[in-house]
Amino acid sequence: MIEKIENITIRVSNLKKAIDFYEKVLGLQKRDEWSNYATFNIGDMMLGLDPDPKGELDIFVHVANVDEAYKTLKEKGVQFVTEPKDQYWGGRTAKFTDPDGNKFILVSYKE
Repeated sequence: MIEKIENITIRVSNLKKAIDFYEKVLGLQKRDEWSNYATFNIGDMMLGLDPDPKGELDIFVHVANVDEAYKTLKEKGVQFVTEPKDQYWGGRTAKFTDPDGNKFILVSYKE
């Protein structure tokens, strides 16, 4: 069902400073940059940088179909924080927690 880790987004205190570190010091390839977010390629996944101080660590796990995965996991007793919903950036997501409260986000994209 879960195919791979798509993206891990971490919080940073200063986006420009963090971008410089990940790009120039660690040598990661920047994929995209906006005023409030940046992504870097790491193998076949992305590392996201988010300066939102109220945000949390986000681990996006790719599935073929969020709605089907949501239904299957919910039937198995998985606790969801959000129901499946379309995102402005083109993905469809649903957030769930593991037994220790760690949060994961199912993600798929329209073809």
